[in-house]
Amino acid sequence: MRAYLVDILAIGFFVLEWTIYALTLEHTAYGRNSLSARMHVYREVWIRRILDREARMVDMQIMASLQNGTAFFASTSLIAVGGALALLRSTSEALGVLQALPIDISPPPALWEIKCVGLVLIFIYTFFKFAWAYRLFNYVAILLGSMPPASQRDTPQAEAHVIRTTRLFEAAGRHFNRGQRAFFFALGYLGWFVSPWVLFATTAAVVMVTWRRQFASSAWQAMGS
Repeated sequence: MRAYLVDILAIGFFVLEWTIYALTLEHTAYGRNSLSARMHVYREVWIRRILDREARMVDMQIMASLQNGTAFFASTSLIAVGGALALLRSTSEALGVLQALPIDISPPPALWEIKCVGLVLIFIYTFFKFAWAYRLFNYVAILLGSMPPASQRDTPQAEAHVIRTTRLFEAAGRHFNRGQRAFFFALGYLGWFVSPWVLFATTAAVVMVTWRRQFASSAWQAMGS
């Protein structure tokens, strides 16, 4: 175990950073000021404005584009799973390539396979998140289709429908964001294939980049109060 102590610390750091970032973004007061949280507000605004108009074809087209984008990411994650499984199957060939480099960075075969299995698990998680988000977007489309007419917008039933649709819409966006976050951290995970020290650096880089996009980007400033 001493020989793999740095690897254990590196993957522990990776998991810890991912967990802390996700919990901070979704379950703290600080995260409620993120770009994703600000967009949640406009989901409710959109649903309420749909209730005010009779012609809703444009809104359904927007929903279709959201569904298509989610389906694209789900398909991409399946392709990534296949690529990671192919990498796992080609352990000897991959290690042969690494051993031929001027600096030998090839790990033991067992450790290489563990790294590949971890990558497969990340992409499987990503696929489930995007697939569930796609399903939720389908449900939102059904709720939009059953939206009460504009003449009934002031009724308690219409208000309940707006709240119900908004909550489901937010859940779909939340799972989509988790899938994208997993993609970003998968890129950081690739650093482990080079060295555990590189994994420390790539994990920190992914956290900084994603944090900046959520709390310090131009898009975040544009969506400010």
